[in-house]
Amino acid sequence: MPSPKIKHTLRILFILASIGSLYFVPWILVKAWILPLPDTVQEQLEEGIADGFDGMIVYVDQDGKAPEFYADGWHDREKKIPANPQALFKIASVSKLYVAVAVAKMVKEGRLSLDETLADYLPELEGRIENADKITLRMLVQHRSGIPDFTRTPSYWEDPPQANSDNLELVLDKPADFSPDKSYGYSNTNYLLIGEILDETLGYSHHQFIKEEILIPLELNKTYSLLSEVDIDAVMSGYYVGYEEDMKYNDFINPAGSMVATAEDVGIFLRALNDGSVFNEGEQEIYSSIYTYEHTGLLPGYQSIAKYHKDIDTVVIQFNNTTNFDGYDWGLAEIIYNRVVKIVRRGREE
Repeated sequence: MPSPKIKHTLRILFILASIGSLYFVPWILVKAWILPLPDTVQEQLEEGIADGFDGMIVYVDQDGKAPEFYADGWHDREKKIPANPQALFKIASVSKLYVAVAVAKMVKEGRLSLDETLADYLPELEGRIENADKITLRMLVQHRSGIPDFTRTPSYWEDPPQANSDNLELVLDKPADFSPDKSYGYSNTNYLLIGEILDETLGYSHHQFIKEEILIPLELNKTYSLLSEVDIDAVMSGYYVGYEEDMKYNDFINPAGSMVATAEDVGIFLRALNDGSVFNEGEQEIYSSIYTYEHTGLLPGYQSIAKYHKDIDTVVIQFNNTTNFDGYDWGLAEIIYNRVVKIVRRGREE
């Protein structure tokens, strides 16, 4: 049995260790989480700006009510242009929802098969991507292929390649992360390859297919597949902590996250996705079997959250234009988003 002296020493060491551990607590997240809920969404955005985001946009679409638009902070920090709720924004991986809808539509048309393999569609990749003859289109859509994510290449974001072929080159001849359909592993490479399959099958850019089959029917006139299609001044500036460079000039031209849109357009699309109006007959059943109905997105300078909340029949879109992959920005963004939803839900209950 330990002596009283040893017990006393251990007690002191425990107290010192506990105090020392407080240094590593992300207090900014604790503060954002425990603060009393503001009365309005606008006040919540103001808190977000005070916590370090340069600019924020929120779009709220409640069934039976006119859409609500909120913004705070800067659209362009250097030029001191205030945040604009109608600004264009790089929606990053939220783009995958549009690509997955395109896949469902083409499967219904009989132009694609979910059970055909990567090697069937892109035979030149057999022997260059492990298990290409076993990875199906379904597995690519569902992130169950085991193909490594090109964005996880060491130092990738310091100087990311601009061309799809250069991004793909980063994973060619690399071992698989796991055997096909044996696990889940989110990989941007999956959607880069889906884009290539769509282009090859269509004989033209899948961006045009998305425009004709999704954007035009839904009258999404402020959604674009590529940054090169838009007036750059209309795009909200993006900032990475520690860098002065405006990230909006970096064009990531791949299906993993190249689309640019307003929060309102993303909100309209998301409601159409969830209520089924984006689909023709038989397409939604296919989509429901392969992909999700909400998404988040992350690029240097850009974070996006796009979700539909069935219990209150409400779409909430949130954009933040400040990121730090080594910090707490993503966690802070999610806390703010959840608080925005609570404010909206509380308003419906009153």
